[in-house]
Amino acid sequence: MDMACGSGSGSLLLNVRKKVNKAGGTIGKIFGQEKNITTYNLARMNMLLHGVKDTEFDIFHGDTLLNEWDMMREQNPAKKPSFDAIVANPPFSYRWEPTDALADDVRFKSHGLAPKSAADFAFLLHGFHFLKDEGVMAIILPHGVLFRGGAEERIRTKLLKDGHIDTVIGLPANLFYSTGIPVCILVLKKCKKPDDVLFINAAEHFVKGKRQNQLSEEHIAKIIDTYKNRTEEPRYSRRVDMAEIEKNDFNHNISRYISTAVGEEEIDLEATNADLMEIEGAIQTAAAKHNEFLKQLGLPLLPGASPGS
Repeated sequence: MDMACGSGSGSLLLNVRKKVNKAGGTIGKIFGQEKNITTYNLARMNMLLHGVKDTEFDIFHGDTLLNEWDMMREQNPAKKPSFDAIVANPPFSYRWEPTDALADDVRFKSHGLAPKSAADFAFLLHGFHFLKDEGVMAIILPHGVLFRGGAEERIRTKLLKDGHIDTVIGLPANLFYSTGIPVCILVLKKCKKPDDVLFINAAEHFVKGKRQNQLSEEHIAKIIDTYKNRTEEPRYSRRVDMAEIEKNDFNHNISRYISTAVGEEEIDLEATNADLMEIEGAIQTAAAKHNEFLKQLGLPLLPGASPGS
C-alpha cells in the first residue's frame, strides 16, 4: 500500500513487488491512492506497462488525508482493510487543513493532529492505522519530523513510548528531483520486539553526480544488511535504548546518537620539529643561491642569507 503513489508514478509499489518476487516471495493485490488526477493516471498506466494486470492492483483517485476512499472508511473492525507492507514518499511538509472533525478521526484521535504547516505525520498516521500487527511500514520524510516541537513532538513521543518506531535511516542530500534537502526513512512496526531504536547514518555514503547524488548497489546493500541484522558500526549505525532517547526529550535527530566527528590525529612533536628544521635549512640554502645571482646582477641582496653560505 502507498497512500501517495503518484509522486513516483507508482514506482515505489512496483519496486516492492519486484523485490518480493525476486526474493521468492509472493505478493497479492497492491493498493495505492493519489489526489492529483494526472499522476494518478500515470501510476495506473505505469502498472499496466510493467505487466501488472488490472486485477492485481487497485489505485484510487482521492484525498488521502480526508480519507475519501470508501474502502478505508469501513467502521467494522473485522472488515477494516489492513496491509502487510506500507511504503510512501508523500509530499514533504505539505500544508493541509486539519479540522475538528479530523481531530476525532480514528486515524488521528490517539496521537493528535499534525500541524497545519506540515502534514508529514498525518500521512504517517494514516498509513500506520492500516498496518497489520505483524506488518512493516517505511515512509520517506524530511529530517524535520525527527526533532520539530509542538504537535509533531507529541506525536513522535507517543509513537516512541508505544514502541512503534523501529529504525531511523538518514539519507544523503540531493537524492530526489523535487528537492535537494536530506531526507530520512522511518520504519515502523506495531509489534516491535527490541526495546531500542536503530539509527543508521547513511548521509555520507553516496555517489556524487552532476545534478543528483545516487546510492550505489553497495550503499543500498549496506543499509539493508545493517537494518536486517541491527548491527552497530562506529559513525554509521547504533542501537539506542529508550532510556537514552527519553533523556534527549524523545528527539530523534540522528547526530545526537551517532557522532560523525573525526578524531584529531596525535601530533609527534619531535618529528614535526625535525621537519621544520629541514624546511628552514632548505629555505636558507635557496635564499643563499638567490643572493648569489642578485650579487652578480648588482641588485640588493635578500636579508638573512649571505651569498654562497
